[in-house]
Amino acid sequence: MGETVQDAGARSGEFVQSLERGLAVIRAFGSDRARMTLSEVAREAELSRATARRFLHTLVELGYVVTDGRVFALRPQVLELGHAYLSSLSLPEVAQPHLEQLAEDVGESSSVAVLDGADIVYVARVATRRIMSAAIQVGTRFPAAATSMGRAVLAHLPHGDRDAFLGDVALEQLTPHTIIDRELLRAELDRVQGQGWALVDQELEEGLRSIAAPLRDRAGRVVAAVNVSAPVRRGAADELIADFLPPLLRAVREIEADLARTRT
Repeated sequence: MGETVQDAGARSGEFVQSLERGLAVIRAFGSDRARMTLSEVAREAELSRATARRFLHTLVELGYVVTDGRVFALRPQVLELGHAYLSSLSLPEVAQPHLEQLAEDVGESSSVAVLDGADIVYVARVATRRIMSAAIQVGTRFPAAATSMGRAVLAHLPHGDRDAFLGDVALEQLTPHTIIDRELLRAELDRVQGQGWALVDQELEEGLRSIAAPLRDRAGRVVAAVNVSAPVRRGAADELIADFLPPLLRAVREIEADLARTRT
């Protein structure tokens, strides 16, 4: 493990060893160990296979870990364990001033969201106006498949993870424009991956368009997405792309640069 386990002789009588082992399993994952087998987790956490198995399957049932039966990986829900820290020293704080500048540049609302299961979850937002019937704030969830930020992240998943998502997700007809055919959605994700950004035109709510780009960590992995949303009365879709895409991509580059500096 990356940290030295506290010496047994120095532990208080209230020390809970099972908690220590569970945290060791979570800490076993890292930027170069995002997906591991049971044996690899046991080795990194310095636990027996039987012990590692119990903790991994407990974390799976609690929603913090996902598995295909052989390989394990952390889910975004694990961020809840560090919510207080993340709220003050993480992506939301780094992204916020850039979202404010982006919203000022384009005159529309901007957001950052991460993927959690079948949903996106908003982690930062600057609202210039009320653009949806539902109020959007940090913590708001929407179906990833019908949102620009969801597609920007989904398009860059490993193909096995993307196939699993497409096989399991329930596609809901939110508006007459929503893509609910899995093969059409697969083709759209391929297109998003190729062009590097996603446009959703009235699929989440009628009268609303949104354009998003993926946000990468220092290792180049897509960990979130940034978007700009606007009412259709703002102009045609190609006008939205021409007006919003350059400042959106600039904001993404600036957020990524700041994230790299804060995590060195």
